[in-house]
Amino acid sequence: MKYVYILQSVEDGERYYVGLTDDLKERLKRHNEGSVPHTKKYKPWQMKTYLGFSNEKQAIAFERYLKSPSGRAFAKKRL
Repeated sequence: MKYVYILQSVEDGERYYVGLTDDLKERLKRHNEGSVPHTKKYKPWQMKTYLGFSNEKQAIAFERYLKSPSGRAFAKKRL
């Protein structure tokens, strides 16, 4: 199972991060430990939402979409 997730910074509630993982708990832990350079500056993070995919290609495509301008607008409005 692949998960596309959206994190929200606890300190800066306007800061979000979109990612893809096999293990949500471990990945959130790594973000909050500062092990992920891109998110280290805005920790701690909380899980805003996630979606599970049985098809890896669909998960990758959805993650890419959420990182696009129209995907960010969709997430802000719907998720």
